[in-house]
Amino acid sequence: MAETQEKQVMVVGIDDSDYSTYALEWTLDHLFTTVSNPIFKLVLVYAKPSVSASVGFVGPGAAEVLPVVDADLKRTAVLVIERAKEICTKRSIKDIVVETVEGDPRNVLCDAVEKHHASTLVVGSHGYGAIKRAVLGSVSDYCAHHAHCTVMIVKKPKTKH
Repeated sequence: MAETQEKQVMVVGIDDSDYSTYALEWTLDHLFTTVSNPIFKLVLVYAKPSVSASVGFVGPGAAEVLPVVDADLKRTAVLVIERAKEICTKRSIKDIVVETVEGDPRNVLCDAVEKHHASTLVVGSHGYGAIKRAVLGSVSDYCAHHAHCTVMIVKKPKTKH
C-alpha cells in the first residue's frame, strides 16, 4: 500500500546567498538520507527579482539600463539553479523539480506551496536583527504566517571568531 501512495512534496526556496545554500544542504543531509526512496518529492524554487524592482526607477536612461539588469538577473538565476542542482547531484538526489518564477520571494514561495500541494516549505534565515527585518521584510517570517503548510526555517550557525 505504501508504494502506491504519492510522495509528499517539499518546496525549498533557493537564492544566491550562503544561507540558502546551507538550508538546502542541511535539508538534504537530514531529510533525504534514504536516497534510494526519499519520502519527499523535492521542488526547488528561485524567485527571480523583476527588472523594475531591481532598478527602482523609470525615466531617462532606463531604456539603456534595463536590458543590462535583465541579463544580469537571468545570469544569476542560471547560477543559482546550477549550484542547487550540483548540491543535489553530489548527494545522489536526481528526482527534483526546479522552477524560476519572477516576483517577490514571499509570494513566489507561498504560491509554489499551493501549486505543488506541498506539505513542507524550507527557507533559509539571513539572521537579520529586528530593525533590519522590519525594514527589509523577512521572507521566512512572511512564509511562516502565510504558507498553508509546515514551514521549516534553517538557520546557519554563527561562526566563532
